[in-house]
Amino acid sequence: MPDTSPRGLTRLTFGGDYNPEQWPESVWQEDVRLMREAGVTMVSVGIFSWALLEPAPGEYDFGWLDRVIGLLHENGIRVDLGTPTVAPPAWFYRAHPEALPVTADGTRYEFGSRGAICHSNADYRAAAGAITVKLAERYGDHPALALWHVHNEYGVPVSACYCDSCAAHFRRWLARTHGTVEAVNEAWGTAFWGQHYTGFEQINPPRATPTVGNPGQALDYKRFADATIRENFTAERDILHRLSPGVPVTTNFMTALSQCDSIDYWAWGREVDLVTNDHYLITDGRRTHVNLAMAADLTRSVAGGAPWLLLEHSASGVNWQPRNPAKAPGQMARNSLGHVARGSEGAMFFQWRQSRRGAEKFHSSMLPHGGTDTRVWREVVELGASVESLSPVRGTRTEADAAMLWDWQSWWAQNLAWRPSADHDPRERADSFYEALYDRHRTVDFAHPEADLSAYPLVVVPALYLMTEAAGNNVREYVENGGTLVVSYFSGIVDEHDAVHEGAYPGALRDVLGLTVEEFSPLLKDERVRLTGTDGSELTGDVWTEFVVPRGAETVWTYADGLTAGRPAVTRHPLGHGTAWYVSTRLDAQGLDALIGRAADDARLAPRADLPRDVEVVRRSGESGTYLFAINHTAGDTKVPLESPGTELLTGERAAGRLPVPAGAVRVVRLDG
Repeated sequence: MPDTSPRGLTRLTFGGDYNPEQWPESVWQEDVRLMREAGVTMVSVGIFSWALLEPAPGEYDFGWLDRVIGLLHENGIRVDLGTPTVAPPAWFYRAHPEALPVTADGTRYEFGSRGAICHSNADYRAAAGAITVKLAERYGDHPALALWHVHNEYGVPVSACYCDSCAAHFRRWLARTHGTVEAVNEAWGTAFWGQHYTGFEQINPPRATPTVGNPGQALDYKRFADATIRENFTAERDILHRLSPGVPVTTNFMTALSQCDSIDYWAWGREVDLVTNDHYLITDGRRTHVNLAMAADLTRSVAGGAPWLLLEHSASGVNWQPRNPAKAPGQMARNSLGHVARGSEGAMFFQWRQSRRGAEKFHSSMLPHGGTDTRVWREVVELGASVESLSPVRGTRTEADAAMLWDWQSWWAQNLAWRPSADHDPRERADSFYEALYDRHRTVDFAHPEADLSAYPLVVVPALYLMTEAAGNNVREYVENGGTLVVSYFSGIVDEHDAVHEGAYPGALRDVLGLTVEEFSPLLKDERVRLTGTDGSELTGDVWTEFVVPRGAETVWTYADGLTAGRPAVTRHPLGHGTAWYVSTRLDAQGLDALIGRAADDARLAPRADLPRDVEVVRRSGESGTYLFAINHTAGDTKVPLESPGTELLTGERAAGRLPVPAGAVRVVRLDG
């Protein structure tokens, strides 16, 4: 496979977004001096600079960018160069106000923020292509150039526009996707409520309607919006490939389920040369390191297991939540190296120098307002040295022992209006199942429902409302060949058009699970049910129950009360050489742990009870060796067992037997052999 890592880098990447245009040139020399002190190897430049690079239509000013890139090159710092197409200039919107996006209720946004773009607009597409050509012609073979960075965080904050230009584009997309208007009628079920179309020209985007609109139309529009944005990315990418061959092209994803829900990252992962991601902690009282691990695992999976790059995260607090606490001492390093453990080829931040003006002036940075005599700066310098010492892990891959099926398009369909319960949240189930696996010290790959699952002894399906027939056949084959499957409620219900599968629920999954569901019976707010097990154990469920009928499956836990009392709640179905589990209610953390424990026994996954809670142990391996990452998120010292002796890379010390990991610390051992 071709090398898609940043060109010219032989170490792990360390640095951040650099916005020198916010500062007088007298500051630039100090910036690069401090970058060298901190061990910075690459910075991202030019992402929001369109208005300065093209101050008037067709008039370009590259002098300042020439000087910045030259200065960075002289100091041995590589450049991730942005195409600034996320923020068109004011003059562009003055000339083309129709390029501003329109909401479903007809409101047109104004200039003054970022990402306010109608991605169907021909004038925007032409202008974005023109500035990309100019940048590629000028810098495409610059010796400092390591990576091209197209746009910024596609899908945030605007993922869809509902203007007339988008309506025309949507009709063309429907014709390509479905072929005929009759096929659209069939896919959307327009016979319901008299919504039948006789020509494509009659179809508009799903704009505001008196009550709920057509769900098939809404789902297709989400697909269309995602595909339209991706068209603009690939147009810029292809320009860069043509004019700057050999330099990888990326755009920064936001794969965390807490941060972007409008992009199908399975599709996007196939279009970039290098998968990169931005991740910010959601400080809502949850264990933030679990969300971080989940996002890193998801990003690695979008990359097909290959190394990827953390392109943005925060040195300390962010600025856009209702409450933005600082990171605790040592947390910056744990967060950064946690991403590295799970496959990132380094750690980048937003941003290098903290802004004095603008909407993000209170967002933490590598170089804070307080300068070098600050805790954050001292931790940045220490982290830079740690990242350099971990360069031997470059090119290795993270090892996983379980998989979770996830599909963004299923998430879109699930979140449409008029589902059986507003309290069922697919993201919550994904978070909870992931946390249950995390607490059992399992490293998780995510997989598309139609992907090859044969490498995994255990596969978990936390929320897969939309499931194609091919996906159903895929998981059945997985179980028949010896895999262990765990499925949560309201999965396998509809096909790719949001049409209920023929026959009883759960449609695409009923054969592999060995059961049918007669009826959903969601619970009222704060209502709970008890479950009793064949072994005498008791669990608790809420939000959802079902009338389950076993058809080959055995009952493991039964509803003890509620409308479904006496009915199966959790079942186990031996099929071929494997086993499929089904849980028909929302279990709490204790119940999920019990369920995952039983399934792990079926999968012959040995327990890891000798590891404390909130101590991560993750392995990366490759030609350069095997590396064990131990990350202690607790306030107490601990010891982690080593399967063989080795050398701890951060301290240089030899390690054997049980590796000491101080409170809040990270240790990385290159194992012998």
